[in-house]
Amino acid sequence: MNPVVKKYEGLIAAPFTPLDSKMNLNIEMIPVYYHFLEKNGVIGAFINGTTGEGPSLTQKEKQINAEQWAKCMKSGGKVRIINLVGGTSYKECIENAIFSREIGISAIAVIGPYFFRPCNEEALAEYVAIIGESVPDMPVYYYHFPAISGVNIKMTSFLQRISGILPNFSGIKFTHEDLMDFIGCLNFNGGIYDILWGRDECMLSALATGCKGFVGSTYNYAAPLYHSLIETFRKGNIEKARNLQFKAVEMISLLDKYGGIATGKAFMKYVGLDCGLFRLPVKNLTPEMYEAFSKDVEKLNIKEFLSGV
Repeated sequence: MNPVVKKYEGLIAAPFTPLDSKMNLNIEMIPVYYHFLEKNGVIGAFINGTTGEGPSLTQKEKQINAEQWAKCMKSGGKVRIINLVGGTSYKECIENAIFSREIGISAIAVIGPYFFRPCNEEALAEYVAIIGESVPDMPVYYYHFPAISGVNIKMTSFLQRISGILPNFSGIKFTHEDLMDFIGCLNFNGGIYDILWGRDECMLSALATGCKGFVGSTYNYAAPLYHSLIETFRKGNIEKARNLQFKAVEMISLLDKYGGIATGKAFMKYVGLDCGLFRLPVKNLTPEMYEAFSKDVEKLNIKEFLSGV
């Protein structure tokens, strides 16, 4: 692993991509968004991912988006940027990886190709390596999200392969409930890799394994809740930590109630940062649904735990 890589300790938000009323990029909002995350104690941003509608953006749009986030960091911001470069075409991934290096992005990430999926850990490692080799001086992460990608390969086996062929491989965004595999990755080769937990609703479980870095969509609008959960756990107050985790579960349950991922942008609007709507085929909340959603948020009594503009 590249010795200059710093492990992330704290919350990494997966930002929503701001869109205007015509469903085009609203890049003017990105500096506001960046400082919003910084103000709320978020240490990193995982852009162009699932929450950021990366697969729904064009190649050019993903680059414009990355460039705007990088500008915020390079102008003195403290939030580091991980750019998900793709995807199903390793050629496009390489193009985005090189672009990321040129604009000063902190690290890149690669998701398992969800069309023509790799059949085993060897094929996956080969795919990630051919992209990572194009930017040998950059940290490279793998985005493990089998529920979306369909690439359900044991990450401990993947690490065995990738560790031998990609020196700048740095870690995994682990969005899966397999704690046995996760613990194996955390402790692989003495814990040299940065293994980031990607399931907000199960943060407490990950904390118990010794995990220190977390990537998630709900950190965009409820960072104080998770800061509180981490601090409470570290102080040894497990009962209170359980209660805080349950608050997170109640909050996240509203995503299911109101149709899924688009509810996240409704949460952003609720806390005062309107990022627009999701592109098709994602279904957005109607005005009537948003009104009902707002009332449900109020019933949760979590105002103190929501991020502030």
